[in-house]
Formats: sequence, structure tokens, C-alpha cells
Amino acid sequence: MTPTEEPLLDTKSQGERLQGERLQKERLQKVLARAGMGSRRACEELIAAGRVQIDGIIAELGDRVTDDSEVTVDGNVITVRSDLICYLLNKPAGVVTTADDPQGRQTVIDLVPTEPRVFPVGRLDYQTEGLLLLTNDGGLAHRLTHPSFGVDKEYLAHVTDTPSRAALRRLRQGVELEDGITAKAQVSLISKNVLRIVIHEGRNRQVRRMCEAVGHPVKRLVRTRIANLKDPHLATGSWRILTVAEIRSLEAATYH
Repeated sequence: MTPTEEPLLDTKSQGERLQGERLQKERLQKVLARAGMGSRRACEELIAAGRVQIDGIIAELGDRVTDDSEVTVDGNVITVRSDLICYLLNKPAGVVTTADDPQGRQTVIDLVPTEPRVFPVGRLDYQTEGLLLLTNDGGLAHRLTHPSFGVDKEYLAHVTDTPSRAALRRLRQGVELEDGITAKAQVSLISKNVLRIVIHEGRNRQVRRMCEAVGHPVKRLVRTRIANLKDPHLATGSWRILTVAEIRSLEAATYH
């Protein structure tokens, strides 16, 4: 999808507007509902049950918060800022996963709206295709990429020849690479030379290096899932804004 561009606000005016929005207080139940915690009535019940805290203090009905408040439900941080956004992009091959490129190649930032400024969550290498998140929510990005949270990423790897049972076993149990042995992975052979691989680490070119280490270099690699997020109908090079429910699902995937 190619969005219709709108005239940009003057930088100073835009900054003042966003600062004003962050300082504006909103009812807590409205913020919780916007974050996908349920209807306002359900959010009021969460507050009444003492399950919500604001900056470490148990919240009460009638409390208000700003975009700078830290709100938790059952100890899990909830996104409250009203200016946050998250895009899902179906990255094509031949696009760099950076904000800019010294060699002048097209970047993933070139494929999404210029405002608000966003950054890629994790990395897909130059020739790898598939799902990539871009956001201005640093907290969500950290939780989705840090290995301690163990968020699954699923790939379809088109490899040379047909991997043997021994090769599949090595991929599942962990492969010795130059930066250490990989964690256990979910691996299945879905056709003669196509593997479905699910990992939760984020090493550089990890899937490609794993397959090469067992003698089956990758010819094409596509990421098809991030946590519970899929979209087989999103065309290559297209993007869309995540729904509140999808963001809530991603956040839930990082809870321990």
C-alpha cells in the first residue's frame, strides 16, 4: 500500500504539539482501553481490583496519567503514550534494514511514512524478505529483540538439495557457529528443499549461517512470523499500521 502524503507541520510546531499531548492528562481507564486491555468497564474493574499501578503506586478509579507515566497491569508495563505507532512491512530483497545507507541503497525507512520517525525492530539482511516491524516505541522494540524475552521468529528457508535427517537434527539441537552454538530451534522439512525454521535468537545472518553449517546454503529466505503476528496477504514492499490488538499480542509475547 502506498499512503497519501500529507503536508508536514513546521518542526517547532509539531514538537510543541507533541509535548503538549504528552503533558495532557487522560483518565486511566481510557488509556488502558486504548492499550488493548479491554472495554473501559473491564479496565475499571482491573483498577478496582488493585491490579494496576501508576509509577509504582496502586491506582484508584478516577486517576489520570500522562504519556510520561509508567503504568503496569499485574506487573507488566503497558504502553500509554498516544504518539506511538508500529508498522508491519513486508520487506523485499535488496533493501537495507537501516535508517540510511552510505552506499545509497534503498532502506526500509524509505518504504514507510516519513513522520513520525520510526526505526526497524531487529534486522533482516539485504537479501532476506518478509515481515519487519518499524516503530517509535523503544520499550516494545527492546522487549521484542532482547534474547532474554525469547520471542519466536519463523522463516521459510529455500536451501540447496534436500537436508538429511541428520542435518535436520543438528539444526534442531543447535549448530556450532563462530560465535557459539545456537539455541535449540524448531525445524521441519515442508517440501523437497524448503525448511520452516523457528528461532528466538537474533544473531547476524543466523538462519543462513545455520543452514550453511549443515551443508545446505540458503537460496531464498523469507520471515513469515514474529511472535503471533502473521500476514500472508501483505504484498511485498507494502506496509500497514498494527491494530491495538496486534500490539497487545506482541507485548503479551514478551511477558514472563
